[in-house]
Amino acid sequence: MKKYICIPCGYIYNPAIGDPDEDVEPGTAFEDVPEDWVCPVCGEDKDHFAEVEE
Repeated sequence: MKKYICIPCGYIYNPAIGDPDEDVEPGTAFEDVPEDWVCPVCGEDKDHFAEVEE
């Protein structure tokens, strides 16, 4: 699964980890994260994330 970076702050969403503090289970692809989820660091929504090129 692909990682995504928050453009404003640099937080990387890693699907292997998810976001347990917001009930996003490990193994959840970014596309499957709820639309109302926001970056846990800066509060931006999913529209401010870009795929990480590895």
